[in-house]
Amino acid sequence: MEKTFESALNELETIVKELESGNIPLDNAITKYTEAMQLVKFCSEKLNTANEQVNKILEENGELKDFELTEETKE
Repeated sequence: MEKTFESALNELETIVKELESGNIPLDNAITKYTEAMQLVKFCSEKLNTANEQVNKILEENGELKDFELTEETKE
């Protein structure tokens, strides 16, 4: 199953809480920090892609109007 923005954000929040607790050994903290940075990159790329899609829709229509974003599900 492909990771979603929401699941990545939840993972990131969990890691931040673990790191902020101060109750994690240094080696684990480094590993968690690395995981967090990968999640930040993933989320940033997802947001950039969404922004590009929105801009493309607006440019093709030539006007601003309400629209709905839908998430495709794979079964």
